[in-house]
Amino acid sequence: MLATHISGLGFGTGVIGNLYREIPDTEAAAAVRLALDQGVTYFDTAPHYGFGLSEKRLGRVLGDQDRAQPIVISTKVGRVLVATPAADLRTARQGFISPEPYESTFDYSYDGVMRSFEESCRRLGREIDILYAHDLGRRTHGDLHSEQMQLFLSEGYRAMRSLRDQRVVRAIGLGVNEWQVCEEVLASVDLDIVLLAGRYTLLEQEPLETFLPMCVRRGVSVVVGGPYNSGILARDPRAPHVGHYDYGRAPASIVARVDSIQAVCDRHGVPLAAAALQFPLAHPAVVSVIAGLGSAAEVSAAIHGMSFPIPAGCWQELQHLRLLRADAPTPAAA
Repeated sequence: MLATHISGLGFGTGVIGNLYREIPDTEAAAAVRLALDQGVTYFDTAPHYGFGLSEKRLGRVLGDQDRAQPIVISTKVGRVLVATPAADLRTARQGFISPEPYESTFDYSYDGVMRSFEESCRRLGREIDILYAHDLGRRTHGDLHSEQMQLFLSEGYRAMRSLRDQRVVRAIGLGVNEWQVCEEVLASVDLDIVLLAGRYTLLEQEPLETFLPMCVRRGVSVVVGGPYNSGILARDPRAPHVGHYDYGRAPASIVARVDSIQAVCDRHGVPLAAAALQFPLAHPAVVSVIAGLGSAAEVSAAIHGMSFPIPAGCWQELQHLRLLRADAPTPAAA
């Protein structure tokens, strides 16, 4: 079973694609190597992350590993890389400061999915275990959502299904920021796994209503991405009034809620980031939580957060104060 090889903590490689800032090759490699040494077996990447840079960096380090080592790699399709020879590689493009002379554009067609997959295989130099369709949803595509969804269901999904049926990949699913689009797709086709970023966290538990129960019924595994909600749940407690939420500056209402969660964690001697990492894994559908990691220090902090002992009273107080939904499974109950 694929899930048996997926570590509870996964390594999100967007950061080593130079998301928002440049990271030296040596620093990126050191982060991946330390994660491997500490027992992390699941690595998630995408062509969009640094326009191939993340996949190349990950592939170089994994190329030094024993191929018998149980490593699970996921990447994504639905975006293809387009050459941009005139681009200023020193500035951020689509959020990445990458030396790769490309940018990404959406393409959920059969040919686009196959082309993206083949290019990812070359950059990674290893078999790909999980293939996600990247960033479907109304939030991403707006008025073009229906058109993009129709293209994916008629062509892109067929390409992904073909790769799985031929056992080229072991599982297919969605890598998205919206749980609603997961339900929309599952109404039409079967999926093995979903990577849902930022929507099942200490701050957000709406998926408990219909989506996560659907995954349990259908046998769909869930990977939770963005457990820190863009950073505010891993903020420096010495600077409690700053932080980013959902890829932007946190509104006052979110800051106030995080302040309240932080206060409960402080009373129980628990780092906020540790609670954020451990909470999602208590749900029976969730098989892994992936954090964006870009340095050995960040890997060490995540490993520490995952293993930090959190008393049951912390979760109970969060639920008593209605800072966490009463129906949310917690690590204490699990």
